[in-house]
Amino acid sequence: MNDPNMRLHLSLLAAILTLIVAAPAAAQLGLPGVRGVGVPGAGPLLDPVLREVQDLPGSVARETIQLAEQRLERLDRLLRRNRDAVERDRFGEPARRGELLVMDVDTVGIESAVNFGFAVIERSEIEGLGIDMVRLALPRDTSLEEGARQLEQLLPRATVSADNLYFQSGGSVPAVSVQAPSNGGRSRAVAVGMIDGAPGDAVKVASTRGFANGAPAASNHGSAVASLLRSAGVRQVYVADVYGTDAAGGNASAIARGLGWLVEQGARVITMSLVGPDNPLLQRAIAAAHRRGVLVVAAVGNDGPAAPPAYPASYDGVIAVTAVDGRERALIEAGRALHLDYAAPGADIYGLDRRGRSQRLRGTSYATPLVAARLAAALRAGGDWRSVLDREARDLGERGLDPVYGRGLVCRGCGARD
Repeated sequence: MNDPNMRLHLSLLAAILTLIVAAPAAAQLGLPGVRGVGVPGAGPLLDPVLREVQDLPGSVARETIQLAEQRLERLDRLLRRNRDAVERDRFGEPARRGELLVMDVDTVGIESAVNFGFAVIERSEIEGLGIDMVRLALPRDTSLEEGARQLEQLLPRATVSADNLYFQSGGSVPAVSVQAPSNGGRSRAVAVGMIDGAPGDAVKVASTRGFANGAPAASNHGSAVASLLRSAGVRQVYVADVYGTDAAGGNASAIARGLGWLVEQGARVITMSLVGPDNPLLQRAIAAAHRRGVLVVAAVGNDGPAAPPAYPASYDGVIAVTAVDGRERALIEAGRALHLDYAAPGADIYGLDRRGRSQRLRGTSYATPLVAARLAAALRAGGDWRSVLDREARDLGERGLDPVYGRGLVCRGCGARD
């Protein structure tokens, strides 16, 4: 691992983990004092975990720190392998290298930025959403952090952000036999969109469009999500591939364009099994989809309960989904959002990979399309979709709405092998 700050992050995590293993409760260890040792660069990616872990039981804290360590390692590998395409923004989150997104800016403002040394890559309206966006290339040898600061000084009324990356929130293990998941209901008349990788030929969808370099490109994750939608009764699936073969795929601008295209295709429900940071463009795109009557369903991610709130699941109006295993226990790795709506099966279930083979799935990624399918069925039935899903939901955990299972488990038994 070449990043010295990353090594310090992991060293601190390891030290806290050792303390937790040696004591019965993290809250008794004086972790606020450990957190205050002044490690350079610990920053926003680590601080939320350290704030949360002090109040967790020892075994849960240990698992939480391990999940945080794995996340930091994944980000480090991504940055090292894709130095030409990805860098950290000013908040430490990965984003497309050398580019910033600007909204709420006029022609005079753009000319000012160009005169300062920025270059216009693209200026366009995102179709289907009515959002004007400008992509600017940074001056040579300028970091995202420095470039954002410069633009905000030049354009104080503009909205400036990095083109952040969002990551799929699930994994798979090859299964022995080829077998589709069980049917969880029918909703033929309601179109459902998904933002993900593209499915393979074995999963039939209405249409697929690419929004990244090399897209559409068949992926195991996209195939699994699409196959779960199909097996749960959705017959009209539209896919926006925001990953393709792009090293900086899954970025906010690609997701926003994908949302706009899905809205234009008539999708009434859009499922997003991906997670990342808060981003102004993504927030605005989802709000625009809502105004057009579209319901967005999103996963809370798999970085553990002490991870920072996941987006887009945390945006107002988004239906946030967590996952349970075959015994209806919350997944230990399930992340969190600023609100939680429903749980659905997300382990001990099966979907198809890009070659059409059965694969065993685990992660909040796979609970999300199941909730989307039940939502589509509720819309098809008419009336208030929330009342329909609430009647179906099996109350788990604390009585009523709770932070672990939300309003309860829906699509019970979906995705299981016959």
